[in-house]
Amino acid sequence: MNLSEFDFHLPDELIAQEALADRAASRMLVVHRAEGRWEDRSFRDLPEFLTPGDCLVLNDSRVFPARLFGHRAGVHSLPVGKNNPKRNEFLSGAVEVFLLRSVSTDGRDWQALVRPGRKMRTGERIAFPEGLEGEIIARGEFGERTVRFHGADDLYAAFDRIGHVPLPPYIKRDDSPEDRERYQTVFAREKGSVAAPTAGLHFTPEVLARCRAAGAELAYVTLHVGLGTFQPLHQEVVEQVKLHTEHFRIAPENAARIAAARRVVAVGTTSVRTLETAARDGALEGETDIFLYPGIPFRRTGAMLTNFHLPRTSLLVLVAAFAGRDLILDAYRHAVEARYRFYSYGDCMLIV
Repeated sequence: MNLSEFDFHLPDELIAQEALADRAASRMLVVHRAEGRWEDRSFRDLPEFLTPGDCLVLNDSRVFPARLFGHRAGVHSLPVGKNNPKRNEFLSGAVEVFLLRSVSTDGRDWQALVRPGRKMRTGERIAFPEGLEGEIIARGEFGERTVRFHGADDLYAAFDRIGHVPLPPYIKRDDSPEDRERYQTVFAREKGSVAAPTAGLHFTPEVLARCRAAGAELAYVTLHVGLGTFQPLHQEVVEQVKLHTEHFRIAPENAARIAAARRVVAVGTTSVRTLETAARDGALEGETDIFLYPGIPFRRTGAMLTNFHLPRTSLLVLVAAFAGRDLILDAYRHAVEARYRFYSYGDCMLIV
């Protein structure tokens, strides 16, 4: 299969730039796989599609402010933008560091994407606010860097103070204080993601309570979203794609709820990848680079709630693997015609 087979046209104005004031007010396109059809519903209708014996599986990973702005140590940097140079041209010495994951036992070394990449070679040092400093100590296969941090005892606390919400690049605005709450699920607990598991953004405590009232169990898994979820694919042949690894964990009590379920309803592709990794490996914690594409069987996932994904991405390929490429692309074309809102802050799709 070629990646070009997983493409679709999307007008720019359908890419959601802001979150809805009401989390649960999103539209929901319900795709019935067996019948090859779909229907337009509201996300608040989700409990109507749940029955006793179902287990709703949610990713409880928490996003942290993973986008840092500094300047090359020893180079005086002019101020850029209003407290946030994210969308502006870089001026003298300005550096953007997008943290991906901690890669050392002491938590000081981080895999990161760095801009401007060509100037930031091994040995370069980056000065951040509050005396935090980073040193580039290695370069990765796809241009990512390993950055060692100095100058703060509690790095996560420092990131919380000086970092910015890692909104995706298709959201063409600076992050705002409101994004700190809104680009986060209401059940987020385990800090470690650099992008939100966006299918979970629609849930409110009231909707979760109605899911329980419908007879569904709730179970939580943790997959810290990183480069393996959102990286661009570098191979044109789908079967040759290899994703970066991401860390996952399923607590034993949640694994027991999942194992006892008649049907597992996964919320988001990250929950799907966690479930399918555990089903194959039998491990409840570890690293996963699982890539699900048409022809690969799903062993645990019985239904899926997911947002609308970018073309030519591993996430769209995964959804097509679950529901069928032709059905999904036809449903996406309907979503475009019906003016659904797309991507992270957009509407959702329930595949049953």
